Amino acid sequence: MEDRFALLLSLKTQAGFEVFGEFGIGDDRLAANTLFDSLQGKEPLNDLGLLHIDLMETDGALPAKVRTKCCRLEELAANCKLVTREVFRQKNLKIYEE
Repeated sequence: MEDRFALLLSLKTQAGFEVFGEFGIGDDRLAANTLFDSLQGKEPLNDLGLLHIDLMETDGALPAKVRTKCCRLEELAANCKLVTREVFRQKNLKIYEE
């Protein structure tokens, strides 16, 4: 089964925002929102934000954007580290929770 929630990483180009990365972050809505809340960046979007992180939810076959943060390169790097650590924790601790 695919992850219900994902984080999409995108950057601004002349053609608009283009996705360059994706993290599958599981099926738990509360955990997905908690993780998104812990990410660095600003939620009120502005025209200067060149990097976006989108929280996506797939319900059935249709993905929908739930929330977006814009961030700087340093914030994106910290966010990638945080998300990688959290996904690693979720995947490896799952065997101990069953």
